[in-house]
Amino acid sequence: MNAQKLKAKRAERRRFRVRKSLYGTPQKPRLSVSRSNKHISAQLIDDLNGVTLAAATSAGKNSGLKHGANVAAATAVGKKLAEAAKAKGITVAAFDRGQFRFHGRIEALANAATEAGLLCTNVAANKAKQKVAAGAEAPAKGEGKPKDKGEGKPKGEKPEKGDKGEGKPKGEKPEDGERPKGEKPEKGEGKPKDKKPEAERPSH
Repeated sequence: MNAQKLKAKRAERRRFRVRKSLYGTPQKPRLSVSRSNKHISAQLIDDLNGVTLAAATSAGKNSGLKHGANVAAATAVGKKLAEAAKAKGITVAAFDRGQFRFHGRIEALANAATEAGLLCTNVAANKAKQKVAAGAEAPAKGEGKPKDKGEGKPKGEKPEKGDKGEGKPKGEKPEDGERPKGEKPEKGEGKPKDKKPEAERPSH
């Protein structure tokens, strides 16, 4: 299967899985969200009668938004949808995230709508989850103890035994029979020369 077709098939499967447990009514419509790379839109749908009760989008000149692909735009759309729902006496909705993750712009829209009076998610629980996630990421970045500067031998420390340069200290007198390297023997010192025996003179 083509990669693009497989991606679309997976998205459709996610959308059906979320959708099968939601059903909009006139008292509690379904809040359906659609997101693209440039805009985001949401609408309140009455599945019982097949009617859209209210809608809001970041597209078009009437939206008053310069950019529609950020969290600020999603927040504005959520507030507009909540105001339109209030005008029709709707205060509760079933949030349908569709194929998208409840994250980023989708989450911002749901939180904004709830705070504006259209109850569709638990804002306190969402904020608590964000705090837990942020706290879990913080120690992960600072893992590993930093190496202390100055580890090793401090400057000026004398080398221990077995280190290079070990030997007899300078100026130490050699033991009997030893001669320091490079020292010339004194005159007259050395092996005594064997004296030749004097020849016996003939007696007259």
